Formats: sequence, C-alpha cells, structure tokens
Amino acid sequence: MRPYALNAPALAVVGTLIVVPLVMTLVLSLHSFGTYTGVTDDVSLANYVEIVGDPYFHEIFLRTLRISALVTLIAAAIGAPEAYILHRMARPWRGIFLLVMLGPLLISVVARTLGWALLLGSTGVVNQGLMALGLISAPLRLMHSETGVVIALVHVLMPFMIVAVWASLARLDPQVENAAASLGAGPFTVVRRVVLPQIAPGVLSGSIIVFALAASAFATPAIIGGRRLKVAATLAYDEFLSTMNWPLGAAIAVLLLLANIVIIVGCNRIVERRYAEVFR
Repeated sequence: MRPYALNAPALAVVGTLIVVPLVMTLVLSLHSFGTYTGVTDDVSLANYVEIVGDPYFHEIFLRTLRISALVTLIAAAIGAPEAYILHRMARPWRGIFLLVMLGPLLISVVARTLGWALLLGSTGVVNQGLMALGLISAPLRLMHSETGVVIALVHVLMPFMIVAVWASLARLDPQVENAAASLGAGPFTVVRRVVLPQIAPGVLSGSIIVFALAASAFATPAIIGGRRLKVAATLAYDEFLSTMNWPLGAAIAVLLLLANIVIIVGCNRIVERRYAEVFR
C-alpha cells in the first residue's frame, strides 16, 4: 500500500487540474445553447454534428493543422542543427549561445508577438528593409496572414525544440562520429547514419511539444493573424466570450484535443518504428 500512498498526492493533483476540467468540458460540449435560454439541460451531439457538417469549421481546423505542421517542420529543420552546433561548441561559447537561444523563454509570449507585429507590419522593419534594398516595390502582406503567424510561432516555440534535441545530444559520443569519418564516411553520411538516429528521440519529443503548443496557441495567432484569420483556439475563445455559446466552444476544444492526440500518437508510432533500436 505504501507506493499507492506515495502516489496519492500526484494523482490528486492530476485529477484536480487535468481530469476534472477535461470531463467538465466534455460534459459542457454535450449541451445545447439558445439565444434566449442560454445553456440548456438537454444532452445531445448537436454541437459535434454542426462542426463536422459545416465547411466553415473544416477550414479553420485545416488551417490550424497546416500552421502547426509548418511550424513543427521549420522548428525541427532549424532547431536540430542549432542544437547540434551548440553541442559541438567549446566553452564558454556554448553557454553564451545557449543563453541567447533560450533567452526568449524569459520574455512574455505576448511581448515577443507584439515585437513581431512591429517587424512584420507594412511600415515595419522587414518591409522597409526589403524596399530599401530594392527587392520589393510594395510592402508584403505579412500581418494578418498565415506566413506571419508561422514566422512568429517558429520564433516563440523554437527554444522547446532546441532543449529537446540538446537533451538527446548529451548522450552522443563525439568519438563515434570520428570513428565513422576515419572509416571513410563523408559529413552527410555521418549526420544521416550516426547523428540523426541518435537524436531522433529528441527531435520527436521536441516536435510533439512544438506541434501541441502551436495547435493550441492563442496569443500569437490572435495578434498576428487578427480577427479574420481564425484558428481553433481563437474560434473557441470567440464562442466562449463573444457569442457566449459555451457548449459549441467546448466542443471545438474537445475536437482540437482529440485531433492533437491522434496526430501525435500516429507520428510517434511511425518514428519509433523507423528508429526502433534507438528507443529500446
């Protein structure tokens, strides 16, 4: 009985902070909403039927998944090499550049997003710099666009990918790379056959974190995307606080959670099967 007694506080915290709110959200999503009656007592799947059958919701969910996938791919493509370069750096440069990479985590996500809004605006630094160089003749539409949202989210979530890959690189012996090079393997072969399989768990865990945070992000899409470029999180927010349709907002949140779980578990199985030896 002692192990169960020791786990009781953790189970109580998980149940109070995670399980109970999820159950309450699920129950709320099964109710209906009326303009004059508010949330009714009847229980049905009407909200889910409405979401599944309305192309408007399809577009928003597809946009959310598209932005999340792009952010994850870009973060992995940039973050993994950055973590590898940091791992190979000598001290004290390793600590200095690691602090530079992880420094954005110390700043509010709202402040960072507002900074990107200043950079990406029609009169922002990016457009003015490109126009001054003669590369464009008119400002690019980066604000209120998926491109701007992806750029800002990559910057906001990049540290999570770097930390995850960094943890995997901690057990990578540089002598293994030297041995492969001494046997005639080129740099690309060493990275593909030696480094990448070893850091696959870190890339996978970082991708899961980045995808989940990007799919549920609210502040960055709301500021950069604006009111017209909705994603699932901003849509749920509007249903809760603008139209006051709490059951529909809860149904959107539940479907977003289920979509995240299905995609993350599926990608996890594929990567684990591809790099089975590393995960053992």
